[in-house]
Amino acid sequence: MTGLGQRPAGLHTLLADGVRRGRLQLARWPWWVQTCGIYALARLFSLLVFLAVARQQGPSPWGPAHPGYLDFIGIWDSAWYERIYREGYPDQIPRGTDGRALENQWAFYALFPALVRAGNAVTGLEWRVLAPLLATAAGFAAALLIYKLFRQFAGHRESLWGVVFVATFPVSPILQVPYAESLNLALLAASLYLMVRGRYLAAIPVTVLMCLSRPVGVPFAAMAGLYLLWRFRRRGTVPLPAGEFAGLAALVVTSGAAALVWPVLAWTVTGDPRAYTDTETAWRGGDLVLFKPWFDMGTQLFGPVGGVLAPLVLAAAALWSLFSKPVRQLGPVLRLWCASYAVYLFAFLHPQTSTFRMLLPLFPLALAASLVSGSRAYRVCLLVMFLAGQVVWVTWLWSWAELPGGGDYPP
Repeated sequence: MTGLGQRPAGLHTLLADGVRRGRLQLARWPWWVQTCGIYALARLFSLLVFLAVARQQGPSPWGPAHPGYLDFIGIWDSAWYERIYREGYPDQIPRGTDGRALENQWAFYALFPALVRAGNAVTGLEWRVLAPLLATAAGFAAALLIYKLFRQFAGHRESLWGVVFVATFPVSPILQVPYAESLNLALLAASLYLMVRGRYLAAIPVTVLMCLSRPVGVPFAAMAGLYLLWRFRRRGTVPLPAGEFAGLAALVVTSGAAALVWPVLAWTVTGDPRAYTDTETAWRGGDLVLFKPWFDMGTQLFGPVGGVLAPLVLAAAALWSLFSKPVRQLGPVLRLWCASYAVYLFAFLHPQTSTFRMLLPLFPLALAASLVSGSRAYRVCLLVMFLAGQVVWVTWLWSWAELPGGGDYPP
């Protein structure tokens, strides 16, 4: 019963109070429960997007129309990983009549299918079920490690929002399909976390595994080397004890060697020193020439003048972002990682629609995005944009729709 002259609480006030109490209750949960809850909701949303798009899917190279969830997420490069799981790698690089390498398994690193095979030996579950389970579990591990990494530079709320942005990024549905992205993301986050904490020797085995999951070893070794030089130059103001120097140097050497393991292994098995590089370029239909593909793609999209200017503008924008205040708050290790990986992409990547997926290792920028503003409206708007981007990505790139000239844009 309300007092004299008082108006009964309106529906808006009741809802606001309910939301406030809900937030207070959620804030009492352990950080790992909050992080896993956020990631689970993100993956549930992606699952619903996959299911909705699968209902519109026509016949594809992988099967009939309207596939189920497990069949739908098992297409594209998932089929290559399954082939590795069942057949392994060829002992000779298949080549066409012109001598160019044809698409084959050596473009895909061995750790993910090897773990699925080990899981099969233990559980008896087949690829179709076990591979998505492993990818999803690795995604949860990545989310927890990313939160721990972000907490080295920001508070709880900002770190959680950083995890939200990673978990809902437009290409984040890839983290629950039989690809190596989620496993690589977890190992990368663990390696960066150990580096930030100064545990360089502990980072070595994690980094070696990371280099066997996806081709990120070269930029990681470059980042570690640059960080060693940075620490050495600042040793007058920030002490660099001999033990720490030795550990960091060992990480630099080991990560550099680990980055070469896969090309050397391909060479050893096939007897062809160009086995890996020729296989990687099989998808682009030309030889590997550093930086050139970006200018070729720019010319194709924007004409001769735009073809020169567009990559330079993109590089300038990336450089500007690295010196922005939110990115500076990430500390030298994460900034050097983002810079090294961006240069690596610019030097070696053939830009295409798969480029969006290859931006995932730049995940530290998600924390920078949460640090741009503490405004709830800003963060929610960015979240909504990312969720909408998932719908676009799955509908446009993951689902198969043959182009007039044959094939489709790869995700």
